[in-house]
Amino acid sequence: MSGYRLEHGGDIDRSRPVTFRWEGRTHSGFAGDTLASALLASGERMVGRSFKYHRPRGLIAAGLDEPNAIVQLEQGAGTIPNLKAPYVELYEGLDANPVNAWPSLRFDLMAVNGLFKRFIPAAFYYKTFMWPDWLLFEPAIRKAAGLGKAPDLPDPDTYAQVSVHMDVLVVGGGIAGLAAALHAAQAGKSVMLVTGSAHWGGRLAGTSDAIEGKPARVWIEDTLRALAALPNVTLKTRTLATGHYDHGMVALCERLTDHLPLGQRTGPRQRLWRVRANELVLAQGAIERPLVFRGNDRPGVILAGAARAYLHRYGVVAGREIVVATNNDSAWQAAFDLAEAGTRIAAIADARGTPSAALTARADALGIPVHAGMAPSAAIGGRIIRGVRLGRVNAAGRIEGQTIELCCDTLLVSGGWNPAVHLHSHGAGRLTLDPNLQSFVPLAAAGHRSIGGAAGDFTPDGTLAAARGDDAPRKAASPIPALWSISETGEPDPEAWVDFQNDVTAGDVALAARENFRSVEHLKRYTTLGMASDQGKTSNVNGIGILGTLLDKPMEAIGTTKFRPPYDPTPFGVFAGHRVGEGLHPRRRLALHDWHVERGALLDEYGGWMRPAAYLRPGEQEADAVRREVLAVRSGVGLFEASPLGKIKVKGPDAAAFLDRMYVNTISTLKVGRCRYAIMLTENGTVFDDGVVTRLADDRFLVGTTSGHAAAVAEAFREWLQCEWTQMRVLVEDVTTCRAVANIAGPKARHVLAALEPDIDISGDAFPHMSARAGRICGIPTQVARVSFTGELSYEIAVPWRDAERLWTALVEAGAPHGLTPFGVEALMTMRIEKGFLHVGSDTDGTTLPQDIGFGGIMRKKTQDFVGRRSALRPDGLRGDRRSLVGLEVTDGNPAPLVAGAHVLPEMAAAPKPSEGWVTSSAWSPTLEAPLALALVARGQDRIGESVRVWDLGAWREARITGLCRYDPEGARLDA
Repeated sequence: MSGYRLEHGGDIDRSRPVTFRWEGRTHSGFAGDTLASALLASGERMVGRSFKYHRPRGLIAAGLDEPNAIVQLEQGAGTIPNLKAPYVELYEGLDANPVNAWPSLRFDLMAVNGLFKRFIPAAFYYKTFMWPDWLLFEPAIRKAAGLGKAPDLPDPDTYAQVSVHMDVLVVGGGIAGLAAALHAAQAGKSVMLVTGSAHWGGRLAGTSDAIEGKPARVWIEDTLRALAALPNVTLKTRTLATGHYDHGMVALCERLTDHLPLGQRTGPRQRLWRVRANELVLAQGAIERPLVFRGNDRPGVILAGAARAYLHRYGVVAGREIVVATNNDSAWQAAFDLAEAGTRIAAIADARGTPSAALTARADALGIPVHAGMAPSAAIGGRIIRGVRLGRVNAAGRIEGQTIELCCDTLLVSGGWNPAVHLHSHGAGRLTLDPNLQSFVPLAAAGHRSIGGAAGDFTPDGTLAAARGDDAPRKAASPIPALWSISETGEPDPEAWVDFQNDVTAGDVALAARENFRSVEHLKRYTTLGMASDQGKTSNVNGIGILGTLLDKPMEAIGTTKFRPPYDPTPFGVFAGHRVGEGLHPRRRLALHDWHVERGALLDEYGGWMRPAAYLRPGEQEADAVRREVLAVRSGVGLFEASPLGKIKVKGPDAAAFLDRMYVNTISTLKVGRCRYAIMLTENGTVFDDGVVTRLADDRFLVGTTSGHAAAVAEAFREWLQCEWTQMRVLVEDVTTCRAVANIAGPKARHVLAALEPDIDISGDAFPHMSARAGRICGIPTQVARVSFTGELSYEIAVPWRDAERLWTALVEAGAPHGLTPFGVEALMTMRIEKGFLHVGSDTDGTTLPQDIGFGGIMRKKTQDFVGRRSALRPDGLRGDRRSLVGLEVTDGNPAPLVAGAHVLPEMAAAPKPSEGWVTSSAWSPTLEAPLALALVARGQDRIGESVRVWDLGAWREARITGLCRYDPEGARLDA
């Protein structure tokens, strides 16, 4: 046990104790604690295992830069993997576990990897698993990869999204952000101030540091009160800026209920904010660098700034006997605060030869020994630190002369501070190296500015001046020595850790340099430095510094890796928002949806619509229902709702000429009141859609499309009119959902329609196949088209959507004496296969040209150019061996239908290659009592009558190529 809680202090509510579980053991904390602070207060030193070698690891940081304390929360569907313990707010009943440790944190079997560290250095897998075959090793490697366990059940949480515009967005809740927000708000601008933490004040929260003559705590409280009193200010805690995108858009992830007990969570769990602001102020502070030396990953080695944060925010002391090692002033302040809280500071080791007199005087007053010009060469201990070895360090990081050993249970380290430049870089901002800070700082950028620690300014006066818009240049910081790697030999130590989570050492960086991986991006990928869930927040700059030293190149010449959003791992759910399930892909319902459900319809999705696949009667399977429905239509009459069929009105003096350009067919020769089946192509010449075009008047057409392509066809029409043929006088409107469509089909269809006494002459002579009439049925204004996808006498009756139920009820009553039977999509598809009718999407793919489906003659005869014509007539489209659509007749006596997608091969083929085509549609034909199929087969139309073999996953079938139509090839039933 080392860390402990003070009896007072910290921004926690000691009147509200909180019980939680860690790795199955019960602990307690207080409201306002994080999981990290509560574990530290409980004396838990080991909180995780590293990814590669499974080395024991303890807390290092107090924020999102934490690389070690990666945890999994809760169980079941609500489990959340790979959260950073310092960002997990404690709540009653919280159940947390470490990741990457089995069977337990203290006894991890995979820690055996550490024994073989010498044989599995950086990039060993690139070299090792290429022979004899990567696939032999892949399953085991994938099983070992990853940290937490992703939930395998649907996410029970909901998420929200909102978009806003502000005059000023300030990111960061420290003194820089607070001052910038107040300055902008007092100027009358609308301001949004956000911080990812639950606390305001940043690293100075709770300290007694002086700001404008006030203690930091008082200054922060006064500023917050002033901001809260202004109506033009929005304050958001627990709201992390995760990305800075084009045109100044910033994505914020707000944690709405993550901090509440599970039983109290209502509403969305998180909210994604898309914020666009006239001015973006980046004040997200800086990230402290660890020191790189042997054993620096042992539990008990903590960043000095983190120890100070735990003290002031949570009243938690990191250890009982502490040594501080640093190369800058900030760690001294942590030592002083801890000493004043009653903790024994065994020593301060400062790599600088002459720390400031003020610091040494205060240390002397507090009884803290100071070792100037010294740095840690090694942390001593096993699973946890027991002491530290110090030695005099030169400018190259080499320990010279005699070393001393000090006993301690905690070692606070600080190698300087790196401005958090991630959002600046997301927004295409550039960086430069500050030689005094030994850090990359942001250059001025259009559209946003960085202030405070994010700009490399760590003085309160300079920060406040920048926050209030003072353009004076930043005061140069006091120089610090560059301690990228400390060792007793002067060479990068293979036991000195740079990336704690991914187990990258200084020796690994040296290995990459020796093997010529000298680009910083190559270094990253070869060693995995900075590729962990913390994105190298504590490791990147140290790695760059070590590489620069090895190559004898300045750090600015090496540069940084590419910073990419999100700043911290963000749940997919918050990006999806409401776009899940039907919110992502809304299921559209038919006009008579409830009627279909009441009649036992088996609903399935077709083209984005929930449509009856079949109507199941008691005891029926789907195949039985399809057979019954097909026979009912063929022998009597069936009723089908065709409302989803696309309906697009095209109107204008140039409407006919426009449609000639959009379709393979010539539409302008179509007479008023007549219909024509038409094919539409993409610009690449491939089949895109088909449908029936009806001419309503000289300048008006109703274009029919497939159910799934109505919107796409309408958009294509508009695009050509708006972008290419701007001179054409044409209006286009998608009216698919304006009219519901009932289709009656079968030899008795005319009898059913006649019973409704329409004011339309429906006799065969007056109303022939492929014609349309307008009139009234049951007093409802109606458009009737005599078209058929079943091969039977058929009428498509379109009425206003609101009148669908009225028409449907009348049809059901009129059809009852004739045995009218509702039929679903599967029966319709079976009947169209019997007729050999094309179904775009099933019988076509992204390579199918019109000549492949029998439209070659029409295309050649048409003199008017149309979309896709020139592409379709390229040499590849004129090959004689192209696949064409044909029918297949099963000849092996097996009644099972062929499998769609099965390959078609020559009659004597013994192996499933090379394929000559494939089955596109297949069904059992109740009408012919035989399996039927359609297929795209090479030179298919020239091979009618030829026997072939059909292969699918090792099974062979025998078949014969036939014409497309196997039922009523003369079309007598259509023309009845």
